[in-house]
Amino acid sequence: MPMDFVAAMNRARVDEILSRFKRTNTELLSFYQVTNLIKPRNECYRGIHPIKVSDIIGSECRYHDFSPAFFPKNPELQRRWESIERANLDNIDLPPISVFKLGGKYFVRDGNHRVSVAKALGIAFIDAEIVELDSAIKLHSGMTEQQIIAKLCEYERERFIEQYHPQDYLPMDEIVFTSVGGYPELVQHILVHKYYINMDKDYEVTFEEAARSWYENIYKPICGSIGREHMRLHFPGRTKADLYMWVVRHWDDLKKADPGVTIDEAGHDYEKKHGKGMLRRWIARIRGRSGKT
Repeated sequence: MPMDFVAAMNRARVDEILSRFKRTNTELLSFYQVTNLIKPRNECYRGIHPIKVSDIIGSECRYHDFSPAFFPKNPELQRRWESIERANLDNIDLPPISVFKLGGKYFVRDGNHRVSVAKALGIAFIDAEIVELDSAIKLHSGMTEQQIIAKLCEYERERFIEQYHPQDYLPMDEIVFTSVGGYPELVQHILVHKYYINMDKDYEVTFEEAARSWYENIYKPICGSIGREHMRLHFPGRTKADLYMWVVRHWDDLKKADPGVTIDEAGHDYEKKHGKGMLRRWIARIRGRSGKT
């Protein structure tokens, strides 16, 4: 039996409640939010092909109007939605939708209402004009922004280990990033350190030597300061490696105005500006228990 617009909106509300309990995404993914994280470099036109409606997980511009399962959330969609439903029930041919393909899933460029109606009617496939963007990260339905970030961090860590084999000379169980870009930036820190220690050498310092020196002379002392100040209590869910990177960045910014600022002062200033106090940590903990992210 076809699902009318009011029933579809009710289904969107139920899906949102269930998503909170399951801690999956409560909103349709934004294409630009995802590409800002993944940063695809190339795109390719793939033509018109039937795609699975269940593989459509986001939208370019209308992500606020539909639930993650593409049921309508906005009452203003009703007139357009119902006209498309009537066309489907009367077997009227509709033009293909337009989508981006990214990470094996699809984001709607044009045709959000048609996708929503197809979902409500239980239609399995829909014709789509496809532009594919490259991505080494596989996406899935219900994925949250934090889950995408975790996948990206895992991918960056794998590439770092594959290229530099740091497990042979660095304690990689200690060096874990939960924010995107940590591992590529770590390589730059080691290379800059390599440049400076190479200045008084009559031979070329290897990446491994530079990494060992960086760990002993820079990373460990800064992480020691972070530990003494109990900074991680103000950044729940973050690692020492995250804080190391953020504090060093903040230190570099502060030194532009005051070259004499110390790393400890930079750490205190960063914690004061960006850390969570006791009340904010308590609220975050309560929100986490209720499934809000």
